[in-house]
Amino acid sequence: MEPEILADLAARIDPSHCAMLIIDMQKDFCTAGFKAERAGRDLSMAQAAIPRIARLLEGARAAGALIVHVGFGTEPDHGSDSGPWLAQRRRATFSADDLCLTGTEGAEFVDELAPRRGELSVRKRRYSAFTGTDLDLLLRAQRIRSIICCGVSTNACVETTARAGFELDYYIVVPPDACGSWDRELHEGTLRNINHRFGLTPGIDEVLAVWAGKSTKQEAAQ
Repeated sequence: MEPEILADLAARIDPSHCAMLIIDMQKDFCTAGFKAERAGRDLSMAQAAIPRIARLLEGARAAGALIVHVGFGTEPDHGSDSGPWLAQRRRATFSADDLCLTGTEGAEFVDELAPRRGELSVRKRRYSAFTGTDLDLLLRAQRIRSIICCGVSTNACVETTARAGFELDYYIVVPPDACGSWDRELHEGTLRNINHRFGLTPGIDEVLAVWAGKSTKQEAAQ
């Protein structure tokens, strides 16, 4: 028997079963003077994404969607590094061994997107927010069926989380204007691939319009 399919955007981002994942919007990745910029990374797309994600976040809060703040963390003295992970990290563009070191200011979420009471927070050690974390358990406990992935970097942590989520049978939504990378070609290529194979890529305004319609219908029903 064919399973139920949530065919369109409105069905997929219904706040009753949708979570917004804000991925790696931390000072080391997004703030001038911190480690990614010191390594030579262009922060312009990440910084431009902050107010856009803030708009989406306020819409998600108003609609009643689940909010999950996902942050990367590195343990001191390579406590969270394996050989393969560290070897590839050292080949990566504009990176460093100690990005978002546990207990440092660089690991903190940017002020504009700081978690509020009641919102979930997950710390990861790899690109995917699902690898070695309890994210899947937390989402299933809340009966989440769809996830909106936003943050940085589009072609690394956002993409890997979206792919992993799809493989775990979540509907995937990735708004292009709520993501950022240091490389626009990688950003755009990733989004084309996600739209082709893994999920939907509507803009923030389209997502907010759906939620505004949901809110209007709920108010009318009351």
